[in-house]
Amino acid sequence: TENLDRDGMFMGGPDPDTVSLASVTAVTTNVSVTVIEARQLVGLNMDPMVCVEIGEDKKYTSMKESTNCPYYNEYFVFDFHVPPDVMFDKILKLSVIHSKNLLRSGTLVGTFKLDVGTIYSQPEHQFYHKWALLSDPDDITAGCKGYVKCDIAVVAKGDTIKTPHKANESDEDDIEGNLLIPEGVPAERQWARYYLKIYRAEGLPRMNTSIMANDLVDPYVQVQFAGQKGKTSVQKSCYEPIWNEQIVFTEMFPPLCKRMKLQIRDSDKVNDVAIGTHFLDLRKISNDGDKGFLPTLGPAWVNMYGSTRTYTLMDEYQELNEGLGEGVSFRARLLISLGVEILDPSSPDITSSTEVQVEGVPNISEVEEFFLFGSFLEATMIDRKIGDKPISFEVTIGILHYLLSSNFKILLCLFLFFCAGFWLNVSDLRNYFHLPYFERKPCIYIKSWWQDQRRRLYNANIIDNVADKLFISLANKDQNQSGRTKLDRERLKLCLSEVEAIGQQAKAMRSQVKKSTVRDKLKLAQNFLTKLRFLADEPQHSVPDVFIWMISNGKRIAYARVPSKDILYSSIDEERGKECGKVKTIFLRIPGKKGFGPAGWTVQSKIEIYLWLGLNRQRKDYLNGLPNGFEENKLSKGPGMPTSPPISLTYMMKQIFQLRVHMYQARSLFAADSTGLSDPFARVFFSTQSQVTEVLAETLCPTWDQLLVFENVELFGEATELRDDPPIIVIEIYDQDTVGKADFMGRTFAKPVVKMADEHYGPPRFPPQLEYYQIYRGNCTAGEMLAAFELLQIGPNGKADLPPIDGPTDMERGPILPVPLGIRPVLSKYRIEVLFWGLRDLKRVNLAQVDRPRVDIECAGKGVQSALIPNYKKNPNFSTLVKWFEVNELLHPPLNIRVVDCRAFGRYTLVGSNAVTSLRKFIYRATDKQANNYSTMGKNCHVCCFLYKKDDGKDGNGKKKKRKKGDEPEEEELDESMLDWWSKYFASIETLTEVYPKELESEFDNFEDWLHSFNLFRGKGGDDDDQNVTDEDRIVGKFKGSLCMYKVSDDMPRDMSFDSNMGMFQNIPHNDPINVLVRIYVIRATDLHPADINGKADPYINYISKQLNPLFGKSFDVEATFPMDSTLTVSIYDWDLVGTDDLIGETKLDLENRFYSKHRATCGIACNYAIHGYNVWRDPMKPTQILAKLCKDGKLDGPHYGPGGRVKVENRVFMGPTEIEDENDEHLALTVLKHWEDIPRVGCKLIPEHVETRPLLHPDKPGIEQGRIEMWVDMFPKDMTAPGPALDISPRKPKKFELRVIIWNTDEVVLEDDDIFTGEKSSDIFVRGWLKGQQEDKQDTDVHYHSITGEGNFNWRFVYPFDYLMAEEKIVISKKESMFAWDETEYKIPARLNLQVWDADHFSADDFLGAIELDLNRFPRGAKTAKQCTIEMVTNEAEMPMVSIFKQKRVKGWWPFVARNEEDEFELTGKVEAELHLLTGEEAEKSPAGEGRNEPDPLEKPKYEGCFSFTPFSSLFFGFHFYPSYIHTETQILSFMCTFIRIYFNQVLDFYLGSSFFTW
Repeated sequence: TENLDRDGMFMGGPDPDTVSLASVTAVTTNVSVTVIEARQLVGLNMDPMVCVEIGEDKKYTSMKESTNCPYYNEYFVFDFHVPPDVMFDKILKLSVIHSKNLLRSGTLVGTFKLDVGTIYSQPEHQFYHKWALLSDPDDITAGCKGYVKCDIAVVAKGDTIKTPHKANESDEDDIEGNLLIPEGVPAERQWARYYLKIYRAEGLPRMNTSIMANDLVDPYVQVQFAGQKGKTSVQKSCYEPIWNEQIVFTEMFPPLCKRMKLQIRDSDKVNDVAIGTHFLDLRKISNDGDKGFLPTLGPAWVNMYGSTRTYTLMDEYQELNEGLGEGVSFRARLLISLGVEILDPSSPDITSSTEVQVEGVPNISEVEEFFLFGSFLEATMIDRKIGDKPISFEVTIGILHYLLSSNFKILLCLFLFFCAGFWLNVSDLRNYFHLPYFERKPCIYIKSWWQDQRRRLYNANIIDNVADKLFISLANKDQNQSGRTKLDRERLKLCLSEVEAIGQQAKAMRSQVKKSTVRDKLKLAQNFLTKLRFLADEPQHSVPDVFIWMISNGKRIAYARVPSKDILYSSIDEERGKECGKVKTIFLRIPGKKGFGPAGWTVQSKIEIYLWLGLNRQRKDYLNGLPNGFEENKLSKGPGMPTSPPISLTYMMKQIFQLRVHMYQARSLFAADSTGLSDPFARVFFSTQSQVTEVLAETLCPTWDQLLVFENVELFGEATELRDDPPIIVIEIYDQDTVGKADFMGRTFAKPVVKMADEHYGPPRFPPQLEYYQIYRGNCTAGEMLAAFELLQIGPNGKADLPPIDGPTDMERGPILPVPLGIRPVLSKYRIEVLFWGLRDLKRVNLAQVDRPRVDIECAGKGVQSALIPNYKKNPNFSTLVKWFEVNELLHPPLNIRVVDCRAFGRYTLVGSNAVTSLRKFIYRATDKQANNYSTMGKNCHVCCFLYKKDDGKDGNGKKKKRKKGDEPEEEELDESMLDWWSKYFASIETLTEVYPKELESEFDNFEDWLHSFNLFRGKGGDDDDQNVTDEDRIVGKFKGSLCMYKVSDDMPRDMSFDSNMGMFQNIPHNDPINVLVRIYVIRATDLHPADINGKADPYINYISKQLNPLFGKSFDVEATFPMDSTLTVSIYDWDLVGTDDLIGETKLDLENRFYSKHRATCGIACNYAIHGYNVWRDPMKPTQILAKLCKDGKLDGPHYGPGGRVKVENRVFMGPTEIEDENDEHLALTVLKHWEDIPRVGCKLIPEHVETRPLLHPDKPGIEQGRIEMWVDMFPKDMTAPGPALDISPRKPKKFELRVIIWNTDEVVLEDDDIFTGEKSSDIFVRGWLKGQQEDKQDTDVHYHSITGEGNFNWRFVYPFDYLMAEEKIVISKKESMFAWDETEYKIPARLNLQVWDADHFSADDFLGAIELDLNRFPRGAKTAKQCTIEMVTNEAEMPMVSIFKQKRVKGWWPFVARNEEDEFELTGKVEAELHLLTGEEAEKSPAGEGRNEPDPLEKPKYEGCFSFTPFSSLFFGFHFYPSYIHTETQILSFMCTFIRIYFNQVLDFYLGSSFFTW
């Protein structure tokens, strides 16, 4: 069909894609944030917590004590119900706060922020396992403040979040390679200043209706960017405010926030009101390419649009002034400029957001006189509600009054055309009126003065044309250069380079298009188009848009907005606007939200208008585009007066036509009645006439087969013009109601094929072919219409020259003419076979249960009925499976499925219906015997070889491989007895269980390989913006069956065993009731939405406390009878101590389709066959039995087992493993089953052993995931061999371990204290240690006093018992969250040992010196000596040899302590010699050890050497031993004696009392 641009017809704004119901209607959106951990936080002895903030909502993690690397793994969900535009502008802020509690607000460590729109634009709308770089906005010279690892996802209705493939932990620990930034943004972002200069505003509307209104506007400008807000001063009582101020924002560059929001507001004592809003998209004023430029703008005007300029106390369109939706009137324009400066962090004068004065006024271009001309050629389809009142049209550009400025004069005029004396005549339109313009066409014109920035609009028009022509020559030669900005120059370069690149790629793509690459190339072409549209949107405005208003009785009714660039004139074709000097059809719509809802779907008015905009000096050609044959009517003026434009045009030339509308059928129409059906008819509008089709009752796929003839249609203009560009035809579909007016169902547009009187009526143009036209209801598709349209000119001989109307006559239809034979399709005979299997989940109808249902199938006027189900509750399946009927069709008409309930006294009640719009997927195609019979391909069989190699640690001769010196010790051999199902789940061995990231049925086409499910609908269709989402509330049940359509012929192939009663549905199972054992395995749930006020939930299948990621590990056996029990529902509830439990979410599985599927979804095929152990074969049928049954059912030859691991099936030979001695045939059969899809004709992929991930949904929150559940289902028929016991998948219980850490010595510890008398450096050293997550169990060594060399001797043991999950590599901690908690909460935390070195102080807090964190599963091997211990063991960890304490059991060595210096870089602050010894709980009980140096197994006290340390009995000698070496004066003697006495006194007390004087 001819491409009719819907958005062009409405001419509804600069970017129609952004103006929709979705952009202004509130929708439910969830933002989920998982804070996993933080690393490298800057600070000493920190107690950090993370604050997640979105808009005004804040949520906090728990506080972790004494760590710079806290682990949280806490999940938060934020629920919003706002329009998407508001949602995407919200700022998500991650902040790390130190030491926050009820009494203290805490100290901010660093923040990270981005807008929600950036997250939503990512693949799958999420960032997964990414590191957010923290910075301090108040101290931008400080650099990185740490990193927070998190997951962030934005979920709107209908979105599904897919968990990406989990990378290994070492990849995720690469922080720099996994930063939380969009692709293309550099990892190292810099701080920058954004200077927004605000000069002045013009054209502000009245904001008050009082007598002193001119003095009551107090405007100011408010700017929001990246979570920051700034505003100018308030200009009191001013309609032309001059600010000359600038607002400075300090933010990272490039920013992770796309838009800057500028808003002019009216200051008020009670409530400030928005006058107008403009969004500045930074992507459109910058370029990140190699020859790119920083964001820059202006000085330039930006136009603001919003509600009507007439002031009202309660403005019903105030949301338009806030930037929500398309503006319906010009509100103001603002002169601004923007610049960005990248900051040097070393610069001393860096400040935060400020407001400072700007000197001078920018130089902008001179003004030019613009001329706008318009002519109303037709005004029809005016709503009947306003048909009895006077109608006028208003055309505006800019503001409504004169503005005087000190620099120049801007004249902005308004011309109102009142249809005085034109009373609305009722035509044969049932719902609409038209204005009787006839030959006399009224005109309007406006003169206005604007800066001459036409080149911007010219370039936008050229790029728009490039989308179709790929031709470019941008408007660079402009005589007026005074208003040219930096952005103008840079955008010119950018557009030239981008279009040139697109042209080269398009040429290359054209030569590379092949059948296999068409989809990819089409996607690439769509990317070209998107990029061109993006370039065409000019951020620096010039001439405002034109608004056309229809006014009835003084009230504004409907409007249209015409972008000025679309009607701008240029002598160069490529620069000219696409609608300039052309007659355009415009549909006026209701302003605001109503214009997008049901009230706005009715056309308010359709006007045919001619518009021309250009410089006044170019206006000599402004009438050239009008249809020829008119005379100008001008106002009479005196002699010498300049000629004025015409006030009306009188057409002397008109053509008479006959329009023939061939309405054949429609399909997939909107359900407008409560029955789920409609009574549709069509209204066809052309010029000032309309006609309707007949009404067809209760169908969504009507076949009207009707010819509508429009006689004596008068069109003005030359015949050749009308032939090339005829007026459009409007077709509206309505639902006829018994009471009340008809309901609107949808609308479409068409252009007729035109035949002039002197043309021959014949091929190739005539007769016209039936074509499909898309029907729209608002912004949504609402079906398709099959029709043809022809416009025939009536010549001098009248209708005698018109082609005759040929067609079959039907006396029963009376005057209704059918579609003629030459246009209606040539029909063929098709047979449709219907498989009636059963009905499921039928809901009540009129409060009565469905008892005796029947299915009626109808297609193209023919149909068939199923057998009656005598008792639906007892058995909902049909007794007769297959029936057929024949239709005469060619265009694959829709097929209607209706379910009725047969009630007493011959009454029938409609239960539900479904319209199958396309039967193409049900067409039967005979299989090619040659392709499916491999015996014809040659004498040799097809051989498939599958080689298996198992690395058992031996070489080819069976000897054990030797390990070279220096190599890492090999992993211990896995003990089969220690393995369980979780070993497979956590991928700890080679035999993996396949984990599907979504529902199993979505991977296998809903298991509809032969049995299909058709949803039955009842009730009116929803008016949701996204009609493609199934309306769950309208589903009243399912019809299970299938269809088969084929052309009837006598030579249909028939097999000898062909059952004629089953038609094409051969070898399907019977549908008698069958008893089945259903075994459900529920593994775990993830990302559950919190149900309690503390942000947690207590989910249960079996009760688990305060978890959003509970591990269930439980199986359930349920006996079910198909078909009665065919749907399985798994629900997760939140347990509450008081009140009823709350549903978190549920998922539903169709077990019946799985059970009967050829993919064999009853029990997954395992990777290996085993008769015992963790990988035991679950299916009661062995692989050989399964293979034999599949071959028998598919009528295949085989299986035949041969020597050498060979098995033959249907001339295909498979080779399997031969080294397995036990039950070798089973392993061979399993090899064939795993590659069953390679079998010809009947092969398909068999379901492997698996785990499926299903979304949990809540009925009150449709389409929004409430979490996910991992599970799988096995099914076993009760009439076959009983299965074995269920697999034990109960969660592994953590194993008890004890970690013993002996701190032997320290060395090179930084000296923190200064002696008050001598100034000598020293430290009182002690070491602190704990396991991550167990800060309350931290342990300290004793203090090594007054170390002057950094050496310390301890011989001190830390003992840490803990529970550990080997498979997950996590420590399990159970503790109460608070003293009010009902029970303990379980946490899983990585196994990490934290060691810190401190300097002990007596009168102040201890000083933190350094730390190291060791991942017990992977940490650097300790150095043998202190000299070999370097800082690279921390900073260059990836290249160091790594060890695991769980494999080594015992490790001893030296490790470095590190801390960050003032330059935010790691520096060495000490070394520690430690020994780590891991024991199991049993081993720890057999050989206990005490903490510190206590019994049992006490450690010896250290022998202090080489440092200044004391005991009560050695201190005297030790002190005087050093006396002569450094004491030379009386002052030094006194200092030494005081220090000696103090330390000696403390050591004596510590030795005898266990406490020093100062702590005692």
